Amino acid sequence: MAISSIILAGGKSSRFGQNKFLETIGNKTLIQRVVDCVALLGSEIIIVTARGEVVPCSSSVEMKTVGDVYPEKGPLGGIYSGLIRASNPQAVVVGSDMPFINVELLRYMHRISHAFDAVVPRIQDKVEPLCAIYSKKCCSVMQELLEQNELRINRLFDVVKVRYVSENEINRFDPEHLSFFNINTRADLGEAREIAARQAGEA
Repeated sequence: MAISSIILAGGKSSRFGQNKFLETIGNKTLIQRVVDCVALLGSEIIIVTARGEVVPCSSSVEMKTVGDVYPEKGPLGGIYSGLIRASNPQAVVVGSDMPFINVELLRYMHRISHAFDAVVPRIQDKVEPLCAIYSKKCCSVMQELLEQNELRINRLFDVVKVRYVSENEINRFDPEHLSFFNINTRADLGEAREIAARQAGEA
């Protein structure tokens, strides 16, 4: 079954100081690394920004940029804004600041998603809602939460049918859990560049 990909790029980058997704890791911008990863899933890519501003990146897969339907509503608002515009019944959702997403983990999550409204990695008690799969069936619940200004994504998981991906399952594809590494600070960017250089050397 075809699946869309939603990349959230609407954050303010307040801790970073500028649009972090335009920083380079290796020979690519951060946003391009994310686009290239989810493009392997096929179908379409939706980039959600605060006001629908176009992000400089390219893909062989159909790609469109959309603005937040509910401005200033955080990740939940961004997920909703992308999901209601997705052409497929399900979508992978990732952040634009996650340079090491494991596509095989995403494919596995897609394979097990057919009976659920959301498929979300969970390591001990911590869930990873920005490296997850959501069904369009979640849209009505998301809208209700947004209208109530209830922005905690965990509240969504209390209502919809969720399949949590265990740490043992994650370890089969991503034993270092780098899929969930995100860049918030300059120090994070430096660490990401070191990881990317190490991976290039191993390759």
